[in-house]
Amino acid sequence: MASTAYAGSRPKRRPAARKPRPGARRAPSRIKWDRVGRIALVLVLFMVAYSYLNPAINLFNTYRSTTAAKAEFHELLRENKQLHRAIQSSDTPPVVAAAARKQGMVAKGETPFVLQGSQH
Repeated sequence: MASTAYAGSRPKRRPAARKPRPGARRAPSRIKWDRVGRIALVLVLFMVAYSYLNPAINLFNTYRSTTAAKAEFHELLRENKQLHRAIQSSDTPPVVAAAARKQGMVAKGETPFVLQGSQH
């Protein structure tokens, strides 16, 4: 009980000596890891941008060819409408008579004349 009677008589403890951490270095590192990280990030960014380059070019070419195909389609559609109108109007008697005269036919009741020695 003598040890509890005098609180000041206890020997004071010294703090234990610190052991160096195994990962800690004493000299500063020559590699600047923040710069390496930034460079790696920029390289990855360029690789991702490059991977999108070819599909973007294909998309542009497809858009351009689609526009040209649409223009050709509308031109052919216009021509088709003209041909349909020509077919519908070809059934009328004046158009049939004109086509027959071009082939050398004569209408009923007309007198045909044949010119010899003429050059067409």
